[in-house]
Amino acid sequence: MNSAGNKNRLRNDLILILGLLILAGAFWLLVSSRGAKDGFVVVRVDGVETERHALTENGTYPLNGGTNVLVIRDGAAWMEEADCPDKICISQGRISREGQAIICLPNRVTVTVVGGSQPGVDIVVG
Repeated sequence: MNSAGNKNRLRNDLILILGLLILAGAFWLLVSSRGAKDGFVVVRVDGVETERHALTENGTYPLNGGTNVLVIRDGAAWMEEADCPDKICISQGRISREGQAIICLPNRVTVTVVGGSQPGVDIVVG
């Protein structure tokens, strides 16, 4: 191959790589922006729903008689405090997308993100 052919091939490879990077970046932005910003966090203790808070209502919420403290801010929720020995629920980080959950097994507390602007019926079968 001659020098001009190598330059064209290199240029085409760079264009392909740049195009793939742009496509991957656009996909990442699409996926990362699909959080449940209008969703809710559902708090359950021993499997029974005890509280429900919108991800849009910033605040700090003591859970389960104060054994855990949930923080909701800027569309995300996280466990800030827990009196359990391992504190794994604190290290689980922020949740904001539908289906994500924080679980504190010793205190039997779960916090799950559910999407949608209003909690309610998903489907009615007649």
